Amino acid sequence: MRLVILADTHVPKRARVLPDEVWRAVDSADVVIHAGDWVEVALLDELSARSRRLIGVYGNNDGPELRKRLPEIAREELGGVRLAVVHETGAAKGREQRCAAAFPDTDVLVFGHSHIPWDTVADNGLRLLNPGSPTDRRRQPVCTYLTATIAKGRLRDVELHPLPRR
Repeated sequence: MRLVILADTHVPKRARVLPDEVWRAVDSADVVIHAGDWVEVALLDELSARSRRLIGVYGNNDGPELRKRLPEIAREELGGVRLAVVHETGAAKGREQRCAAAFPDTDVLVFGHSHIPWDTVADNGLRLLNPGSPTDRRRQPVCTYLTATIAKGRLRDVELHPLPRR
């Protein structure tokens, strides 16, 4: 199972559209995960139409229309991997311990908000992933997104993809 992991797209405020490379990845993915801050519902509609399966949550920059359609926390089991998606996890310091306590029955937690890529494992085995942002790099050198696969009940091949500066 091929995954594309996105967050903090902020379309159309930070970019008018997602980069073509991201759309190509979406088109070939089995599951697209979006950890919030869509900003406008049009991107949710477009990703829904182009994705085989979409799992998403709302973020702090998402208004009432998006909040009506998306949960604050999404939980799914994908190929034997227990996944949770949330926008915010708080400060980087102590994140693994806080998230391990908040998501005890989860194998992988996808989050956003910071626009800073993150890939760590908590003491209890919880893997925390933040894809950064494909449209707003903030203090990062480039915009980014993640891909991964799920096979035999395990998350594999997690890869951070840097996008060319526009």
